[in-house]
Amino acid sequence: MLLAIDVGNTNTVLGVFDAGKLRDSFRVQTEKDRTGDEYGLQIKALFDFANLRMSDVHDVIVSSVVPPMAFPLEQMSKRFFGRKPLFVGPGVKTGMPVLYDNPREVGADRIVNAVAAYERTRGPCIVVDLGTATTFDYVTAHGEYAGGVIVPGIGISLDALFVRAAKLTRVELERPAKVVGRNTVHAIQSGVTYGYTALVDGLVERIRKENDPKARALATGGFASLIAPVSTTIEAVDEFLTLDGLRIVYTRNCGHGADRE
Repeated sequence: MLLAIDVGNTNTVLGVFDAGKLRDSFRVQTEKDRTGDEYGLQIKALFDFANLRMSDVHDVIVSSVVPPMAFPLEQMSKRFFGRKPLFVGPGVKTGMPVLYDNPREVGADRIVNAVAAYERTRGPCIVVDLGTATTFDYVTAHGEYAGGVIVPGIGISLDALFVRAAKLTRVELERPAKVVGRNTVHAIQSGVTYGYTALVDGLVERIRKENDPKARALATGGFASLIAPVSTTIEAVDEFLTLDGLRIVYTRNCGHGADRE
């Protein structure tokens, strides 16, 4: 089995692949101050809960946008799985040319998402990742990562709103029935849901107009389920897009694990 780990700024998602199929997944909070042993014991508890055996994991691949997490995850992998993890980054074969001015600036998760999306669509596509940040990544018809857009995420925007506006309180994020809210709670919920949906649809249309009108839009990330149902441009949501991209990148570098020591 392959353990794929996607480290985000807010959450870390783990996926266990068995013969290329996602067998189980887990979402935990990203805590960069934890030690490798603490992460190892946490993963062991998750495996025990899911009736998985750590001894069945033959390799580990990681994409991370949190640099301090690299050391504890490497220590965890070596101690608990007997393998140094494969970190997605410079030198790792993704099968996707990166047209960014400085390819090293692109987050590993964005490249991995792009790889998975192109593998699915086999054509021009736009990945909308609604996480800590809301990102848009465009892949050309030839499978090249062309670049993208970065917007403050829903959670970040709400945090700023509540900190800077003294009379506004935190609300539960859900989609209101109408755009025009008749109370403060519904007004905030509408602003988040329909405001970000308009942002997503507007940027997707602009990316299409600038590049390829036929580009298909796929969504992922923790807030995708809130936005996608009322979007006119997103055709599908895949909460495991990044994990699938990690599986694909691993296969392109290591096959079934025989090529790595």
